[in-house]
This record gives sequence, C-alpha cells and structure tokens, in this order.
Amino acid sequence: MKKFLILLLVVPLLSLTVNKVNTKFIGKWVGEDEKEIGYMNFDSDGYAYFEIQGQILGGKEFVMNGKKGKMTYEINSESNPIQIDFIVTLLESGEQKRLLCIANFIDNDIMEFAIDFEENRPTEFNSENSIIFKREK
Repeated sequence: MKKFLILLLVVPLLSLTVNKVNTKFIGKWVGEDEKEIGYMNFDSDGYAYFEIQGQILGGKEFVMNGKKGKMTYEINSESNPIQIDFIVTLLESGEQKRLLCIANFIDNDIMEFAIDFEENRPTEFNSENSIIFKREK
C-alpha cells in the first residue's frame, strides 16, 4: 500500500516536469536556411509540423505521396543537448519513421536546432546541420 501511495504522489509530479519542459517548445518557430524561410510548430497536444514554401508536412493529419499520416514529437530534456524525435506515422498501416534532432535554447525565444536526415541523431551543432529558430509572437 505504501508503494502505491508513493506512486500516486510521484507520477503526477513527473508529468508536471515533462509538461513544463515541453511547454518551452510549444509555439511557431521561424528559421532561415540558405535564404529560404521555414517554420516549425509544436502544439500542446503533442503534434508538430514543418511549413516550407507554403506546404505543410505534419500535424494531426497530412498527405504525403498519396498517403495520410500524422507527425508527433517526443522530447528528452534530460539529455544535453535536448533530444527531440519527430515521429511520422502512416495512418493506414501504422508504419513509423523518426527524425532524430537536438536542440539548445539560447534564450526563451531563440533555439539552435540540428537535424540529420540519415537516421542518426546529430551529436553537435554545425553549419551543415543547424538552423537558428526564433519563436513567432
């Protein structure tokens, strides 16, 4: 019984910590890569999307190559730098693909963000893999 009581006290505290960290990401972020403007959005329901050249990839439902999908995200704030996984799920088959990323907050509204499209998580920020994003207000 004592262990159950501890779980009842600890689990809600853990979820508050996770939610507090995730709220730091929530919002629409704008970045520039080789003079191309793009957006990244994290919502409070766990969905994310990218917007490039007016096209949206991700969110609760989107179509890519004729197939419907969704994109969610997971954040590991215990790592340094912060690890972010974007999870693209095909709605019909349930097949998933992860984009492995890292982030570092410069301040509350500016973050350095690195992504690797080769299914490896970046280990550092460099000119090849990184973009500076600013929160849109």
